[in-house]
Amino acid sequence: MPNGSLSLAASLYLLSYDAETGMPTGAHTALLVRAAALTELVQRGMLIDTDGSPCPVADAATGDRALDGLLELIGESRPRSWQIWVGHQPRLTEHAVRDQMVAAGYVRAKGRRVLGLFRAKEYTLERPDQVAGMRDDAVRVLHGEQSAAEVSERDAALVTLAAAGELRAVVTATDAKVRKHRILELGERCGGRGPVLEKVIAQVRTALAAAVATAMLAATTTATAT
Repeated sequence: MPNGSLSLAASLYLLSYDAETGMPTGAHTALLVRAAALTELVQRGMLIDTDGSPCPVADAATGDRALDGLLELIGESRPRSWQIWVGHQPRLTEHAVRDQMVAAGYVRAKGRRVLGLFRAKEYTLERPDQVAGMRDDAVRVLHGEQSAAEVSERDAALVTLAAAGELRAVVTATDAKVRKHRILELGERCGGRGPVLEKVIAQVRTALAAAVATAMLAATTTATAT
């Protein structure tokens, strides 16, 4: 599976690892991966907006098990808004993508015991150099070597989702402030095929940012209480 065939969700999953240490950063990966999957399905015309909720088109299938699993989940569930789908059971999509990356040799799963009793798995990068290259490509998009109009919709989505999800390997806190206009331009490019796409994808990004902020607040509150 070459880099170019990776889904948007898979790319952002890999970028959630530290390319230097090979370890996951734990930076809201499940939310980021779910938002990426929704975005890609919209860009590929597999999900449409129906009264503010995602709806799979008839016989939609991508051939990607993680994306098709999300299509099936949405199709079999009661209607929920795009915002709710970002945070509704996001680990289902994250784990499906993770298993794909293990099977493709990008990530290695290693068994370990917690407290010497409970079996658990630890996941580490098998191809840190490739992930570092992916990160460098994304940073170049952010820093504007091409005009936003020349950036692919996929690459624009990757950077804007990284910004919304506070994926600091791609968009640092400083970049989020200094490159704000560039990020907005890339956000508009994500839904370049029409205003409906642009609106839906913007909703997904907004929901991701809100979910991340809520998770961070909850973690801070818990730490303060203990």
